[in-house]
Amino acid sequence: MSFSLYHIVREPKVKKDKNPVLILLHGYGSNEEDLFSFASELPEEYYVISVRAPYDLMYNSYAWYAINFDADENKFSDIPEAQNSRDLIAKFIDEVIVNYAVDKDNVTLIGFSQGCILSYAVALSYSQKVQRVVAMSGYLNTEIATDDYYKNDFSKLRIFASHGTVDQVIPVDWARNSIPKLKLLGIDVAFKEYPVGHGVAPQNFFDFKNWLQA
Repeated sequence: MSFSLYHIVREPKVKKDKNPVLILLHGYGSNEEDLFSFASELPEEYYVISVRAPYDLMYNSYAWYAINFDADENKFSDIPEAQNSRDLIAKFIDEVIVNYAVDKDNVTLIGFSQGCILSYAVALSYSQKVQRVVAMSGYLNTEIATDDYYKNDFSKLRIFASHGTVDQVIPVDWARNSIPKLKLLGIDVAFKEYPVGHGVAPQNFFDFKNWLQA
């Protein structure tokens, strides 16, 4: 099996001809073990595949794209690197469908922080490849999406977005501002906030798990 991105897998407990799949995308400076830590709590019928981002930051930490600072300490994203990661993830979804017994019509991306930003970009750019997104502690950056993403058919896409109200890394307003933009595209979006910082609250995990099973 040859894959464009390194990943780890939890196979479904109940195997069917084709199983649904959850693809986990970690945040900046983390790795594939991070979100995989709650794989055992996820629904048993899913393949759970946790992916390592392509850019090595040393000491077992990785990024989907560089975050740079200018002389005034303004933070900005390396958009070409982000777009490269977007296309790598899209290609990886195709590889997963070929190499594992997964249902191509039941693909969910679960992204945290930078992984959330990439999940939005992949789902908007390649809406035929992704049916659901769990978007945690991130925001919609349409610069990372393909130029003509708004022409895509989003009728089958559903999104569960969540954010901490005291997030010190990505302000909650950025997440809030993403929701009307997604709804304008005709996407079914649920949005929840939790009284936490830049992390996944237990209630958040519980809520998105219920949303997945609804």
